[in-house]
Parts: sequence; C-alpha cells; structure tokens
Amino acid sequence: MLIQVRSSRPRAALLAATTCTLLIVSATAASGTALSGTVSGAAAAAVVPVTGSGPDDAAQAWSVGIDSPGSDDAGVRASDEGLRLDVPDADDPAGPAQEAGDAADASPGSTADREASGQLVDEPVDLVSPVRTVAAVVDAATPEGTSVLVDVRGRLAEEGPDTWTEWVPAGSPLPVASATVQARVTLVGTDDVTPTVREVTLTPEAARSRSLQEVETRAKSDGQSYRLFATREGLVGGTTANGHVITERDHFVALPSRRGLSSKGSGSYSVRVCAASTDRCAYAPVWDVGPWNTTDDHWSPSGTRQSWADLPQGKPQAQAAYQDGYNGGRDGFGRKVANPAGIDLGDGTFWDALGLRDNAWTTVTYLWTGSGPKGVVRTSGGPLTVRSGPSTSSAAVGQAGRYANVLIECTTTGTTVDGYYGTTNVWNRIGPGNWISDAYVNTGSSGPVAPTC
Repeated sequence: MLIQVRSSRPRAALLAATTCTLLIVSATAASGTALSGTVSGAAAAAVVPVTGSGPDDAAQAWSVGIDSPGSDDAGVRASDEGLRLDVPDADDPAGPAQEAGDAADASPGSTADREASGQLVDEPVDLVSPVRTVAAVVDAATPEGTSVLVDVRGRLAEEGPDTWTEWVPAGSPLPVASATVQARVTLVGTDDVTPTVREVTLTPEAARSRSLQEVETRAKSDGQSYRLFATREGLVGGTTANGHVITERDHFVALPSRRGLSSKGSGSYSVRVCAASTDRCAYAPVWDVGPWNTTDDHWSPSGTRQSWADLPQGKPQAQAAYQDGYNGGRDGFGRKVANPAGIDLGDGTFWDALGLRDNAWTTVTYLWTGSGPKGVVRTSGGPLTVRSGPSTSSAAVGQAGRYANVLIECTTTGTTVDGYYGTTNVWNRIGPGNWISDAYVNTGSSGPVAPTC
C-alpha cells in the first residue's frame, strides 16, 4: 500500500522505484497481512502500479533528511549506520526511550514502560502542484519486535498559519489535496533493540484533474467532540513523545495515537477540553501519546481508525475494556485496564485551566478536525485566560495553553489589549461563551479573520 523495505542501491534505481505505490507485507504474518504505514520485522514487498503516475511524479521525489535530526525531532539520533533510537545501552549502543519520563515514575496509562520510540519530522516540501497521495520507499533494518512508520500530512494554509491535515500513513489519501506536504518517520523499538533507517524517499502522486488554484477547501465545520474520562499525567521533568520536557503546571494533553501528535513547540493538533463539574474549558496542544494505548485514534471513523475499528467512533479502547470487558478488559499491550481514560492532561491543564482536583469525565473537541479560520495562541510563557465575554473584566472561564491552535468562530470588538502581537480591540470567540483577545493570537492576518459575531 505504501512502503517498500529494500536493500541499498544506487539513487537512479531508487527514483525509478518511486513511480510506484508500494505495499508492505509482513514476513511474520503467514497470511500476508498488509501493514498500512508500517515497516515491521523482516518485511518483504509487493509492487503495485499507481494509476496515473508518471515522470512528473518521480521528478518531485525527495529524501527525508535523516542525517541531522533537528529541534522538531525527539528520541532519535544519526549514526554511521543510519537513524536510530537515541536510547542508552540497547543493541548498539541504544536502549529504551522514555516517552513520558522514567519508567519508575510512569503512570499506569503512560507509554513509558511499554515501548521505546522516537520520531523525526522532516521540513515541509512545496510541490509544483497539489497532491492527494505521497508514497514512501524505506531502506531500513527492522529486527524482530521493532518497526518504522512513515506518515505524511498536507498544509491547510487558507485556514491558519499552523493548520494541517491529520497525519496519515504514507500511501493513504490525504483528507484534502495540498501543495505543501510534510513527512514524519517514527521508530519503535524495545528495551533491547532499535530499528535503523538508512534512507526514506517520498514520491507524490499529483492530483492531475486539479490545478494549483483549484485545491479543494473544506466546508466550515466545528471539530468532532466526544465524552472522555480525563486523567492527570504529571511526570514533571519527563519527556513527552514529541520531545517536550514537562514542567510544573504544564499545559498540554496526551491522546492514544500519534496521528494527532503535534511537533515540539507546535499546536497544529490541539483540543478543547470542557469539564461540566467546574464549568471551565481548556485549550491545549497534543504533545504526548497515551493513556493506555498508542494506536487508538478513537475519533476516526471505522474505515480509517488504526486499531479496534469495530468500536463506535469516539469510544477509546481503554474505555471499552474497562466498561464492557472489551479485549478481555486489557489494553493493546495486554495490561489490565484500571480506568476508562481516553485523554491525559498536563498538571496546568488539569488543575489551573479546568480547576479539577480528581479525574473526571470531560467533553473533548478535536480542533484540527474542524474547518474554518484558526489561530495560534502565543504568550510570553504562561497560559492565556479565556473569558466569558470580549472584555478583561469578564469572568475567567478557562485557559488556553501556549501554542494551542484554536478555531475562531467569529470576532467582535471589546476591551483594548496590549499583547504579544501588539495592541487591538478585536476579540475572538473560540468556543461557546469562550473569548480571547486577538492580541495573543497569530492568525496570519493583521485584521479579523472570521465573520462578526
């Protein structure tokens, strides 16, 4: 479907190979089960032609820069052999990565004690025409128990400065055709062994029936919302899946799938979490993977949900295991599920933004699944107060964490505020009864970007 594991060969041969979409077939699965987006174990490949692909696609092929991991990357390092997990004392010479702090301090729902993982986020690539599909060819050594995942996403520049489609496995259609795409390579290993990635080459399949000016746009819509049990992550001083070092009273969340994981210092995937018990809402970026599972994008429909597609959309696997005995009451790692958590909250999101003192049921809105104008919250450090009206004298009803990417429903004028982006009297409504000053929001425009309320 998307990825071929191959032996090293000359660049010319590599480019010739990238004119095909490639299907991964796991050598460990006797039935030849396709692994969408994953190179796992000692895999063999079957080649399937791409309908409509041609020389123009091959000419736009590019290689991921795996030789020098940058600030957006986490838990990986470059070596003479290739890109590897950046962990001590594994096979040569690495060991287990910690996604959420030391295993001794890991919460029951964290991923720290279950797998070693790291990721490299490549620079965005501008193409000559919009594409809907990007295939990948991977040269990697994947010992038993390890895997390499390649995901891509497309830029939605018309909606905001840091707005993207959700990450999808390379070779799968993007939700919207895009002329700017980005790739992410995730390495998953064990306490004793790491995969090694020598090269990753991506080839776009042009959306030939559309010109660059005809890139489809999404109809304006609110994000998907579901009722989830929220737990506090804690783990101050630990490192999240995207490389962020957790601070006291930190503002971020964890979801149990990498498909909605933001890069460090980005909130391209953010959520609104509202607690009825406190009548407050928090806006925070997704910076970690968990609780309980790592492949449970429960907000996705069954046709695209990575795991447990038989569950209702919006119901986390851990919740089904806890409440209904699904999977024998165990998570994807075989552990007995002790609570129905579908989201973890950083201490600041939990205590300060929502005013919670114990785990609670919340309503979570996945803001990137909505469409329309968006903006990135930016402050000098701390969270931004969310108010009940367009005035600094209006009641505080929550907080928006730094880098949160919020949907802007409409705008109005109110109290003049001198903020991170200057002085303005424009206020943005970012949820029902939730307002923030435009002085703290990067919308990519100096004026209002949404209709008047």
